[in-house]
Amino acid sequence: MWSYVFKRLLLMIPTLLGVLLVTFVVIQFVPGGPVDQYLAEARAGLGHGAEGGGSAYRGAQGVDPKRLEQIKALYGFDKPAHERFWQMLAQFARFDLGQSFFQNKPVAQLIWEKLPVSMSLGLWTFVISYAVAVPLGVAKAVRAGSRFDVVTSLIVLVAYAIPGFVLGVALLVIFGGQLQWFPLRGLVSDHWEELSWGARIVDYLWHITLPVLSMVLGSFAVTTMLTKNALLEEIRKQYVLVARAKGLSERRVLWKHVFRNALIPIVTGFPAAFIGAFFTGSLLIETLFSLDGLGLLSYESVIRRDYPVVMGTLYLFTLIGLVTKLVSDLCYVWVDPRVKFD
Repeated sequence: MWSYVFKRLLLMIPTLLGVLLVTFVVIQFVPGGPVDQYLAEARAGLGHGAEGGGSAYRGAQGVDPKRLEQIKALYGFDKPAHERFWQMLAQFARFDLGQSFFQNKPVAQLIWEKLPVSMSLGLWTFVISYAVAVPLGVAKAVRAGSRFDVVTSLIVLVAYAIPGFVLGVALLVIFGGQLQWFPLRGLVSDHWEELSWGARIVDYLWHITLPVLSMVLGSFAVTTMLTKNALLEEIRKQYVLVARAKGLSERRVLWKHVFRNALIPIVTGFPAAFIGAFFTGSLLIETLFSLDGLGLLSYESVIRRDYPVVMGTLYLFTLIGLVTKLVSDLCYVWVDPRVKFD
């Protein structure tokens, strides 16, 4: 198994390089880079002040070539593309994610600042989804074909079909606007630091209820149906009939024998879902509820062509994703010792 792990770690290097290379090449052909945006903002500002005097009019004629070269050097565009790519790789090898063009902060610091919001949404969504999906999937498998199974399947599929942001808008209008039961924006109240610890927890849960409900409603559908189908597949196997013939109780057969074997597809997806809860930001939900998280950071960095943030977050999240995929594969051995990596 260790040789398999070593090979997978080596394969991560070309995979990571390929992702970064493709993204870097695409970025070179995207119009409206940081230099162009800087010049457009400068011209717009000078244009608004043209009526105020001759100096503004003179500046509106264009940017001095020397100043233009300084701006290119500031953003690193005075060097050829291949040289900038190798320089970026050298930074990433030292786990230096670079410096944001427009926010004057290291990319790692920006991620650290936005992480609590995305973690709050992701972890609550992850915990509630698994806490509801797995027991519901077991109940549906045990009662397969019954009215309970049909009704819950209909509810789960309808919930899965409703987009999270549409549900968020409905919840915001009804419970935040008309009934005013929940706040309309933010993760905590403005006076949160002045509250006691108990009041802080209540205030935080009060603010996070609607965003989490918007994300969780459709997220447990796949896990529920996966749990149900995995259990049904195991229940029909020969060893279940043998266990029942030996006189074992239905409860013992289900939880000791069937459930462990049915856990394989569930547990193998658990690491990816757990890590994704930390680093996955929902742009629409964060924008809708005015939550400044990783989703909003990624969107703004793409719109503003803040390339260090784009490449830095891509490098970090791709690396985490590759490692998580390896851990998911190793979970096969932990759940089922019969699996061999030969």
